[in-house]
Amino acid sequence: MSEMTEAVVRTAVQVDGEAASYLTVEQDGPVVLLLHGTYWSRVWLPVLGSLAEAGLRPIAVDLPGLGRSGGELTLETATVPALADWVVRFASALKISGPIAVAGHDIGGAVAQHLLIHDGLEVSRLALVNSVTYDSWPAPHVARFRGPGVHAGTTVDDVLAARRQAVTAALAGAATERRIADYLDPWSAARVRRSWIALAGAADNRYTLDLVPALRQSTTPKLLIWGEDDAFETVEYAEQFASEIPHTTLIRIPNAGHIPTENAPEQIARELIDFFSA
Repeated sequence: MSEMTEAVVRTAVQVDGEAASYLTVEQDGPVVLLLHGTYWSRVWLPVLGSLAEAGLRPIAVDLPGLGRSGGELTLETATVPALADWVVRFASALKISGPIAVAGHDIGGAVAQHLLIHDGLEVSRLALVNSVTYDSWPAPHVARFRGPGVHAGTTVDDVLAARRQAVTAALAGAATERRIADYLDPWSAARVRRSWIALAGAADNRYTLDLVPALRQSTTPKLLIWGEDDAFETVEYAEQFASEIPHTTLIRIPNAGHIPTENAPEQIARELIDFFSA
């Protein structure tokens, strides 16, 4: 991983008999649990060092079967509720207890919302970064991998080409060949490609739509950070969320796409630090 800093390390803990890989800075401090979606923990790398310098303990985990984590997702284990349950077991394996700050990107934002509403973890503060909300997902480039027979009819080249196109668009102005290669690297493994297809196949917006009534009653502080140029999860969804869900603040990031941590890491780190340290 070409942008790994000296302070940020990759380590693992056993969950369900498989290695759950995560990026962190090994120090004491309030835990911030960072969840990815259709990408992997790489989306959080640009801000981890700054969060740690502010005294927080960032933990950016790879969901099972994705990124550097072991295991393999199925259509049943790749649903938002199943992934939320897995995150609870991951936190337990790390002996994390008490109130915890959670941030989610993309489908990881759906998992984070589920954890908040269903009390999977005692979520003290919730941050969503270009997250899925309402009926905003699955995006067409993900939905094309849904349906019976997808596994059998999808080649290695199909997945890698689709992921390259999506990553390049998501990185927007931050897209360089080196960075694109970093993001694509996990999909060189067949097991990870199969897990990603399962995640795409299990994508269902009822998992966020069903949460809306409870979110409207929630008093937990919420922060939305949104790259304004995201063609996948458009800023209009963030505006709707901020207007309808109480205790929500929206920070718009201009000239940033679906992975704004790569476009404006310093600004996003400051916003997260201020929010999680309040």
